[in-house]
Amino acid sequence: MRSIPDSQAIAMIAIMSLLTFFVRGLPFLLFSGKSKTPAYIMYLGKVLPYAIIGMLVVYCFKNVSLLQAPFGLPELIAGIAIVLVHCWKKNTLLSVGGGTLFYMFLVQIIFK
Repeated sequence: MRSIPDSQAIAMIAIMSLLTFFVRGLPFLLFSGKSKTPAYIMYLGKVLPYAIIGMLVVYCFKNVSLLQAPFGLPELIAGIAIVLVHCWKKNTLLSVGGGTLFYMFLVQIIFK
Protein backbone atom coordinates (compact mmCIF):
# COMPACT_ATOMS: atom_id res chain seq x y z
CA MET A 1 0.00 0.00 0.00
CA ARG A 2 1.31 3.44 -0.96
CA SER A 3 1.63 5.98 1.85
CA ILE A 4 0.58 9.61 1.56
CA PRO A 5 3.31 12.22 2.17
CA ASP A 6 2.88 14.21 5.40
CA SER A 7 2.39 17.54 3.62
CA GLN A 8 -0.36 16.09 1.44
CA ALA A 9 -2.13 14.56 4.47
CA ILE A 10 -1.95 17.89 6.31
CA ALA A 11 -3.34 19.72 3.27
CA MET A 12 -6.21 17.22 2.97
CA ILE A 13 -7.08 17.56 6.67
CA ALA A 14 -6.95 21.37 6.43
CA ILE A 15 -9.24 21.45 3.39
CA MET A 16 -11.72 19.04 4.98
CA SER A 17 -11.69 21.08 8.19
CA LEU A 18 -12.35 24.34 6.34
CA LEU A 19 -15.17 22.82 4.32
CA THR A 20 -16.75 21.33 7.45
CA PHE A 21 -16.50 24.70 9.21
CA PHE A 22 -18.03 26.45 6.18
CA VAL A 23 -20.93 24.00 5.91
CA ARG A 24 -21.66 24.26 9.64
CA GLY A 25 -21.51 28.07 9.56
CA LEU A 26 -23.46 28.55 6.33
CA PRO A 27 -26.93 28.65 7.96
CA PHE A 28 -25.75 31.39 10.32
CA LEU A 29 -24.45 33.39 7.37
CA LEU A 30 -27.63 32.92 5.33
CA PHE A 31 -30.12 33.72 8.09
CA SER A 32 -28.22 36.21 10.26
CA GLY A 33 -29.83 39.34 8.77
CA LYS A 34 -33.38 37.98 8.83
CA SER A 35 -35.62 38.50 11.81
CA LYS A 36 -37.26 35.07 11.56
CA THR A 37 -36.00 31.68 10.40
CA PRO A 38 -37.99 30.43 7.38
CA ALA A 39 -40.72 27.89 8.11
CA TYR A 40 -39.18 25.19 5.90
CA ILE A 41 -35.90 25.37 7.83
CA MET A 42 -37.80 24.99 11.11
CA TYR A 43 -39.68 22.03 9.61
CA LEU A 44 -36.44 20.36 8.49
CA GLY A 45 -34.97 20.92 11.94
CA LYS A 46 -37.90 19.02 13.45
CA VAL A 47 -38.15 16.06 11.06
CA LEU A 48 -34.58 15.39 9.91
CA PRO A 49 -33.24 14.02 13.23
CA TYR A 50 -35.98 11.36 13.29
CA ALA A 51 -35.42 10.51 9.63
CA ILE A 52 -31.67 10.14 10.16
CA ILE A 53 -32.15 7.90 13.21
CA GLY A 54 -34.64 5.81 11.20
CA MET A 55 -32.12 5.40 8.39
CA LEU A 56 -29.43 4.38 10.90
CA VAL A 57 -31.73 1.74 12.40
CA VAL A 58 -32.48 0.29 8.96
CA TYR A 59 -28.76 0.33 8.09
CA CYS A 60 -27.79 -1.39 11.34
CA PHE A 61 -30.32 -4.20 10.94
CA LYS A 62 -30.04 -4.73 7.16
CA ASN A 63 -27.54 -7.62 7.28
CA VAL A 64 -28.99 -9.47 10.27
CA SER A 65 -29.57 -13.12 9.42
CA LEU A 66 -32.45 -14.72 11.27
CA LEU A 67 -31.60 -18.13 9.77
CA GLN A 68 -27.99 -18.42 10.99
CA ALA A 69 -26.63 -18.46 14.53
CA PRO A 70 -26.85 -16.29 16.62
CA PHE A 71 -30.15 -15.52 14.83
CA GLY A 72 -29.94 -11.76 15.32
CA LEU A 73 -29.94 -12.00 19.13
CA PRO A 74 -27.02 -9.58 19.74
CA GLU A 75 -28.63 -6.96 17.53
CA LEU A 76 -32.04 -7.45 19.12
CA ILE A 77 -30.70 -7.31 22.69
CA ALA A 78 -28.57 -4.24 21.94
CA GLY A 79 -31.49 -2.54 20.19
CA ILE A 80 -33.75 -3.13 23.18
CA ALA A 81 -31.03 -1.85 25.51
CA ILE A 82 -30.66 1.33 23.43
CA VAL A 83 -34.39 1.99 23.54
CA LEU A 84 -34.55 1.37 27.30
CA VAL A 85 -31.56 3.60 28.06
CA HIS A 86 -32.95 6.34 25.84
CA CYS A 87 -36.40 6.18 27.49
CA TRP A 88 -34.71 6.25 30.90
CA LYS A 89 -32.11 9.02 30.40
CA LYS A 90 -33.39 10.87 27.29
CA ASN A 91 -29.79 11.27 26.11
CA THR A 92 -29.07 10.28 22.51
CA LEU A 93 -25.29 10.26 22.92
CA LEU A 94 -25.51 8.01 25.97
CA SER A 95 -27.99 5.61 24.40
CA VAL A 96 -26.15 5.28 21.06
CA GLY A 97 -22.65 5.21 22.59
CA GLY A 98 -23.66 2.84 25.37
CA GLY A 99 -25.60 0.67 22.94
CA THR A 100 -22.59 0.43 20.64
CA LEU A 101 -20.33 -0.61 23.52
CA PHE A 102 -22.94 -3.10 24.74
CA TYR A 103 -23.32 -4.57 21.24
CA MET A 104 -19.55 -4.95 20.89
CA PHE A 105 -19.47 -6.69 24.28
CA LEU A 106 -22.22 -9.05 23.16
CA VAL A 107 -20.63 -10.04 19.85
CA GLN A 108 -17.06 -10.32 21.17
CA ILE A 109 -17.67 -11.91 24.59
CA ILE A 110 -21.15 -13.45 24.89
CA PHE A 111 -21.96 -14.59 21.32
CA LYS A 112 -18.37 -15.43 20.37
